[in-house]
Order: sequence, then structure tokens, then C-alpha cells
Amino acid sequence: MTALVSIITPLYNGKRFVAQTIESVLAQTFQDWEMIVVNDGSKDGCEKIVEDYVQKDPRIKLFNKENGGSASARNYGIKQASGRYFAFLDSDDVWEPHFLESQLFFMKQTGGKLVCSAHKRIDEENKECLKPFYPPQKATYTDLLKTCSISCLTVLYDSEPYGKFYFREDLGSLRDDYALWLEIIKKVGVVYGNQEILGSYRILSNQVTAKKYKMIKPQYGIYRKVEKLGVFRSLYYLCWWGVKGQIKYRK
Repeated sequence: MTALVSIITPLYNGKRFVAQTIESVLAQTFQDWEMIVVNDGSKDGCEKIVEDYVQKDPRIKLFNKENGGSASARNYGIKQASGRYFAFLDSDDVWEPHFLESQLFFMKQTGGKLVCSAHKRIDEENKECLKPFYPPQKATYTDLLKTCSISCLTVLYDSEPYGKFYFREDLGSLRDDYALWLEIIKKVGVVYGNQEILGSYRILSNQVTAKKYKMIKPQYGIYRKVEKLGVFRSLYYLCWWGVKGQIKYRK
């Protein structure tokens, strides 16, 4: 294990934004990283954009596979990764230039193995469409059951104590990231939230997670099928999730 950060980026029809995403990685003040882009059967030629970057910087690596969903693509990338630290940056999100430097320092400060941060929320025109999201300074497994306060693009995980973790492909790329955070936090005990705004999460007009009512069934499925909670506990946490979700996405 080295201090190398492995950045996992699933790519599917991401022609419009992937260059901006890669540029935000190239601009990082911390330079010891590898960016693993997994083209998940795209049909818009976006992999050609990535190929141009691969030719310019050997730290960027492109893998092509048949379409299997974001969880499948992320897992493929994790298997190829050789870093100690893992970050997950989707092909339409962007980081601030000091994201990696700040999160690594924050991890050292807190002694945490799993950290996240505050971030902006932008639309397809790069304009802020909601107030910035700030995670709690500290959250436990029980806290995460009530609401997912971890945003994928802001995660940094230290794999040294427990090794690699993988996304749940059986969830059909719905709440698979949430299931992963729950799995990790049961090992590491707590997630620490950096209150510095370190990235921008893009909310697309057709994005499933932006339509909260469509996520009720997958969320309940996490409680019942993944975490094996009883019906009443599942409904209890689902109510918490619904209320906190309304607060999280209000303008």
C-alpha cells in the first residue's frame, strides 16, 4: 500500500461533462493519484474524449466493458485500482482543486478511515440550483440509517485496515452507494464530515435520485433486504429518511 489515491469514475454516455470532470482531477494540488475511468458500454462516443486524456497523462486509465450499471462499473474500477485511498467521482461531477489535499489532511486530523465533505449542487449549466450541502461533523451507523449524509463525490476511504469494499450490483445501481457506506461504517465506526465545500454535485433534469418519491421502495429495500431490519424498524427509519430528505433538497 502507498499513499496513492485511486479515483474511480464510471462513464456512461457522459460526453457532455466528462472533460470537465477530468480537468478537475488534473487541477488537484495533490498529485499522487490514478484516475480509473470505466466506460460502461457508452453509445455517444464519450470514451474518445477520455482516450485523448489518456495519451496526455498516464495516470488516467480507461477500461471498456459491456453495460452493467454504475455499481458494476465502479466494481470493475476498484478491481483495477492499486492505491491505498479510494475516491469516487462520477463523470458529471467536479472537485475543487484542493479536494484531495484537504480530505487527506482532514483524515489525518480526525484519525478517520472514512470521510466526506460539504459540496455545491449545480445544474446542467454549472449554476448552483440548491444551497450547498453540509454533512454532520460526525455520523454513526444509526445516524446513516436515518439519512444518507454521505455524498459519493466527496468520499475518501482508507483501505489499509479493512481492504477493498465493493458496491452491491444486485441493487440495480439504486442506493448501491448508500449500502456501501453502511457496510464500511460498520467496520470503521464513524464517518467524519469536512465542513469545507470541496466539490460540485450535478443534478440533472432526468436524475432518478432527484425525484425522491421514486426512491422510497429502494430505500425500504436497503433496510429490509440488505440490513435485515424488521418491518417496524424499517418503517421508522424510512420516516426519518423521508423527512430529512425533504430538508436536504429544499431550495
